[in-house]
Amino acid sequence: MSDLSVRTATAQDRPAVERLWLMFRHDLSGHTGVLPGPDGTFRSERLDSAFTEAGWAPYLFLRAGRPVGFAFVRGLEGPTRVLNSFFVVRGARREGIGVTAVRDVVHRHPGPWEVAFQYGNEPAVRFWRHAAAQLAPHTWSEETRPVPDRPDLAPDAWISFAI
Repeated sequence: MSDLSVRTATAQDRPAVERLWLMFRHDLSGHTGVLPGPDGTFRSERLDSAFTEAGWAPYLFLRAGRPVGFAFVRGLEGPTRVLNSFFVVRGARREGIGVTAVRDVVHRHPGPWEVAFQYGNEPAVRFWRHAAAQLAPHTWSEETRPVPDRPDLAPDAWISFAI
């Protein structure tokens, strides 16, 4: 992806990331059934944390100068980094942008990594298994974990690897 750039998102980027966040949450709503609030937005605690909390980092993906995705990383001060949220707009999918962006982000923070997804989201299942195999061939693992404090939800899938 010669025209893809990945950079730390700044306060000036936040409006674009917020719009991408709405698309991300809209995509997830098809798998979770979560509806937007009365104002038409979705919960945004992770978005807020990515821009304001220590140990977090927001990244913006640009193709030809246009925003095409984002990633939020947490756990930068701990032993394991977590790719907390990750999104590529539909018009830019299946072009290698996702794996290229993941590779760029995780190489900025070497060490152990984890990413969670839901088995009901088949595109995410395929993508994260493929990405893990590209990033850490033969050394990545996958496990199922209950969602903390949410016994009503199906367990999350977690992929772990190290860079």
